[in-house]
Amino acid sequence: MSERIRIAVDAMSGDLGPRVAISAAQNFTARFTDVDIVLVGNEQQLLTFSSVKKLSRQRISILNATEVVAMDEDPLHALRHKKSSSMWLAIQTLNNNDTDACVSAGNTGALLAMGKYLLKTFPGVERPAICKAMPVEQGQTYLLDLGANTNCTPEQLYQFALMGKILASSTNTNPRVGLLNIGTESTKGTEVIKAAQDLLQDDSRLNFAGYIEANKIFTGEMDVIVCDGFHGNVALKTCEGTARFIAKKIQAAFKRNWFTRIAGGIIWPLLKQLRTELDPSMYNGASFLGLQKVLVKSHGNANKRAFMQALIVAREQVIQNIPARIQQELSNESFSSQQ
Repeated sequence: MSERIRIAVDAMSGDLGPRVAISAAQNFTARFTDVDIVLVGNEQQLLTFSSVKKLSRQRISILNATEVVAMDEDPLHALRHKKSSSMWLAIQTLNNNDTDACVSAGNTGALLAMGKYLLKTFPGVERPAICKAMPVEQGQTYLLDLGANTNCTPEQLYQFALMGKILASSTNTNPRVGLLNIGTESTKGTEVIKAAQDLLQDDSRLNFAGYIEANKIFTGEMDVIVCDGFHGNVALKTCEGTARFIAKKIQAAFKRNWFTRIAGGIIWPLLKQLRTELDPSMYNGASFLGLQKVLVKSHGNANKRAFMQALIVAREQVIQNIPARIQQELSNESFSSQQ
């Protein structure tokens, strides 16, 4: 890593387009003076939002890209035919060591395919895992995989546990690792999960705390929760949908009559604080752990605040040197013997 941190931003991808990426980049560089941003996208379109001189003053440059990967585009088609896209060129800057991290709000499958092709995974890692921080009663917990691998072997779940542990170790010296399961008893779960449990129990580097059920995700009992991408994605979207449902029910309840409106006004400061603590934008930014460089996925419909949070995640992982630490952990003789 160079003395300054350089982050490439796929400015064209995502549901909301370059306006969000540019605004987030401007706010981000104003807050973090040790970072330079490379906006990758259609130069003429990007310059309609801000002048070259203004961007230059804010330590933001532009790398022209003539194509965009559509949100519904087939990942393999994008991999083969979109080598002039903002997504490909942004990742390529990372591969060429011109940047230290890359952030995109684009097509997850295409981002995964291009990331794996250009950046490569570490030896022994078949596929990267998507990992995201989740708010819990105290602090946060990391959940992985969130959709990159719908079917996993016990060895892959073991790899996810090691990589998640490294990420969680940046804020917790001895993170507790759990396996998502339908029960906490040792007899519960599929044969894959049971075999993964044996691998996790046998590695002394992991503070393996056993199985955890989905209704305990937010208790903070575990600092890292491991699962395959199918169940992780279902759990994540169920949580997001439940949060929106509760928020709508609360709003409707306070609008019911004059009494509830008065009650809502009285407790509004408390509700506002709670909404801030649970705001999904504060937890935006999922990492592709297992790749040899820092690649962060922002939510497709992320607003300016959420996209900036994804940039913060990228910066933190560069500073903490997460890929190098994962590589060191995976090259450990104990890991190699499990393969």
